Amino acid sequence: MASSKKTPVDAFAELKGPMTREEARIESSRCLYCYDAPCVTACPTHIDVPRFIRQIAAADALGSGETILEANALGHSCARVCPVEVLCEGACVYHDWQEKPIQIARLQRHATDAVYATGEPPFNPGKDNGKRVAIIGAGPAGASCAAYLRRLGFAVTIFEKRKLPGGLNTYGVAEYKMSQPTAIEEMKFLFKLGCDVVTGKEVGKDVPIADLTNDFDAVFVGIGLSDTRSLGIPGEELPGVMDALSFIERVKAKGGKGVPASESTVVIGGGNTAIDATTQSVRTGAAKVTLAYRRGAADMSAYDFEVLLAKTDGATILTNAVPKRIIGKTKVEGIEFADKTQIACDRVIKAIGQTKHFALAKAFGLAQHEDGRLKVNADTLACSRVNIFAGGDAVNGGREVVNAAADGKRAAWGIFRALFPGQPAPVDNAYWISTIDGRKVAPITPRSHS
Repeated sequence: MASSKKTPVDAFAELKGPMTREEARIESSRCLYCYDAPCVTACPTHIDVPRFIRQIAAADALGSGETILEANALGHSCARVCPVEVLCEGACVYHDWQEKPIQIARLQRHATDAVYATGEPPFNPGKDNGKRVAIIGAGPAGASCAAYLRRLGFAVTIFEKRKLPGGLNTYGVAEYKMSQPTAIEEMKFLFKLGCDVVTGKEVGKDVPIADLTNDFDAVFVGIGLSDTRSLGIPGEELPGVMDALSFIERVKAKGGKGVPASESTVVIGGGNTAIDATTQSVRTGAAKVTLAYRRGAADMSAYDFEVLLAKTDGATILTNAVPKRIIGKTKVEGIEFADKTQIACDRVIKAIGQTKHFALAKAFGLAQHEDGRLKVNADTLACSRVNIFAGGDAVNGGREVVNAAADGKRAAWGIFRALFPGQPAPVDNAYWISTIDGRKVAPITPRSHS
């Protein structure tokens, strides 16, 4: 397929842009407001989709945004990065009639954009309950947990080893899905609830684990995944070989300007991160981009719509391609596969999954599955050690931002139940707690949004 190279102007333009007020009004009027809405069930955070769309139709974008952020503290970024095609929009009843589903994600963005434009969260921190919680990792899981803990009255300190908060939202999401400034804006917005954030400090190295377990009443572990797996083939150490997340980070940090020119790039992998590395390679000007996957097309874990995007961008998809060695003397010159096929290239990007944080888990004394995922109680997300909780990729092995957001919310409620056994949550937390398992609840009391 011929390459459809993007111009410098539109290379990182968002694929799903914002809606105008009139567009949102028209689209929201299409919703059937299903009582047993499948879109709500399909959302891991169980946002009341019919309710927030009805509020948009009633010209109450702020109220709509409040409904969303009650159920999903990361609703602003999820409106941009969620694979809605296989979640809420994929479950829309319009599919049964072969009609276009409601554009739930863009409507969600319309609502959360309105809230963020005010500069202040629609919620207040709860009354101080005298308990302190440490959160390791300022990614989606940690930020979500912090937001809900603050609403329950906990004092919260977040420890983040990187200079900027946001985790993969800040460093690892393709720029055309969400820009780095948007991810950081979301973190700053949530931290207005009163979280202390310590950046540039790694727990277990710069911050002793004993300080957390001794000084805090509970700890939430939202550390995500570790390094990209090794290919384990000759030539992997050559200049020009890099991992996908490092590549995407460089693209995001400098708008693509910090990425060296490439005549031919080969991306190794078959997941959504591999697709992101592929599309970002095309959009940063690589003349030829090939995605090589070791199994058949049906085995690729990347979503079909993501694969289609890579093809539309002009990338070549090569399946049943098992890498054997990377060719070159002082730098990458090509790659050879098990069937002896060779592709000349000057850059190889590895996107074959990430390892787990075994060392930190061991230091905390936490039980892990054989593959390194932390073992937790499914209801509370409590780990094997008392008052240690975990969520996000460290537990699920690598899923979506919305899954991490749901974990953070569940863990916050789990921490409350562990530290205040038998006590009901403060009354103004009833709604979001009920959304953890998607139970039907009484409507939110409308607020004035004048």
